[in-house]
Amino acid sequence: MSRRTVFFVSDQTGVTAETMGHSLLTQFDGLAFRPVTLPFVSSVDKAEEAVRKIDLAARETGVRPIVFSTLVQEPLRDVVKRADALFLDFFEAFVGPLESELATRSTHRTGRAHGIADTTAYTMRINATNFALANDDGSGRDYDAADVVVVGVSRVGKTPTCLYMALQYGIFVANYPLTEDDLESGRLPKAVEPFRAKLYGLTIRPERLQQIRHERRPDSRYASQQQVQYEIRTAESLFDRYAIPCLDTTECSIEEIASHILESSGIERRVRP
Repeated sequence: MSRRTVFFVSDQTGVTAETMGHSLLTQFDGLAFRPVTLPFVSSVDKAEEAVRKIDLAARETGVRPIVFSTLVQEPLRDVVKRADALFLDFFEAFVGPLESELATRSTHRTGRAHGIADTTAYTMRINATNFALANDDGSGRDYDAADVVVVGVSRVGKTPTCLYMALQYGIFVANYPLTEDDLESGRLPKAVEPFRAKLYGLTIRPERLQQIRHERRPDSRYASQQQVQYEIRTAESLFDRYAIPCLDTTECSIEEIASHILESSGIERRVRP
């Protein structure tokens, strides 16, 4: 299947263009895309270089690329618009109507979305990320300071979820892995039992967990069907016994897992992305 080239063009990191562009592209099943990010297009020379790359992709593939742009400065947008591509301008699409509604001209300043304009919020995110790293996989165990403690068996997504919540929202998150000894006891581990109100369980379908573990340790007991089924069944039983809220992560992205935890626990986001 041929892939349509998609460019994410930005005068800064390109994160906003990527996020919004990918959200739109997921609505088109059965199509394949080749993403190319062009960040820091902050001068006319760089804009013209971006046009050359876009036009080259059009010639090589025989079909014009799609361009998602978050360029703020109008002269740069005007340059990139000349490319042989479908040009989708997020800035023009949304800022213009907002200016009209708010009766205020926007600043047209670059770097506002991902800069360090709010040093307090930035520091909070860094502190939360350091906390998540220090309290990962049962280490640290500073559960008094945690907003939430994520529990589950190995490889259900605890660590990436905790890091995402810390970096994006400034939430102090720890995680604790349920080991075979914990599961055999049929009781909450002593380390987390006093913090039962902070616990949030993650689970996953056995066949998916087996696939993940097999990629990590092929043909091991750790990845065997019997072991995986036992751990999932026992962990879910533990969650039920102690009324620990739980989420099946099989078909959830990290972003979705984080949002479910925040909504269920009622924890307020300390910072906004």
